[in-house]
Amino acid sequence: MNNTLFDLSGKVALVTGASRGIGEHIAKLLAEYGAHVIVSSRKIDGCQAVVDQITSAGGSAQAIPCHIGELEQIDALFEKISSEHGGLDILVNNAAANPYYGHILDTDLSAFQKTVDVNIRGYFFMSTKGANLMKASDGGAIVNVASVNGVIPGDLQGIYSISKAAVMSMTKAFAKECAQFNIRVNALLPGGTDTKFASALVNSPDIKAKLMSHVPMNRIAQPEEMAGTVLYLVSNASTYTTGTCINVDGGYLIS
Repeated sequence: MNNTLFDLSGKVALVTGASRGIGEHIAKLLAEYGAHVIVSSRKIDGCQAVVDQITSAGGSAQAIPCHIGELEQIDALFEKISSEHGGLDILVNNAAANPYYGHILDTDLSAFQKTVDVNIRGYFFMSTKGANLMKASDGGAIVNVASVNGVIPGDLQGIYSISKAAVMSMTKAFAKECAQFNIRVNALLPGGTDTKFASALVNSPDIKAKLMSHVPMNRIAQPEEMAGTVLYLVSNASTYTTGTCINVDGGYLIS
């Protein structure tokens, strides 16, 4: 029996938006399988709380704050990673912005810009910085957290859905051009998940009922249910998998 298929011992992993929700559970699972996890989000306190939980469970982690909507902070993050670790093996782009819920025709410039700056520009330059570190060593794995909204736009979530469709295209573009450097790039597409980020949706009875009518499993996901797919995508279990977008949605996209 191969017990090393999911072993991440000796790997350095960076997870953004990891102070709560899906990112928190991804960080904890990667640490459980042996990775040294850099827990990153905008605020250091939330990151440190997750790090403390990981280390108290016997894992290895550190907190480095970063707002991926700010290019200077991205630069500083990767300079610190390079100087302290000499490279990067795993990057999970999970931080995201969804500041506007309403009709697409009423989207203002501020909401548009914030969404694009984080979800598209942020993911792009996080990926270029991360892939360049991976390229300098033995390669690595990048996972972008997109959304089923990138396939079927969510109601009253126009610019967010557009940005997540861009993340899916970005995943394929990076996968195609970075394969020669032994860098695999894939995406996770969560369905409705019970997180603070999605609370406006899952806590509304009308919106939740409408969503459930399209989910064969007839329930909202828990954030920890997203982490296993990411573990697969960054481990030796998926060494011939790149450029794919995996739905973890309770069947939403087939209904």
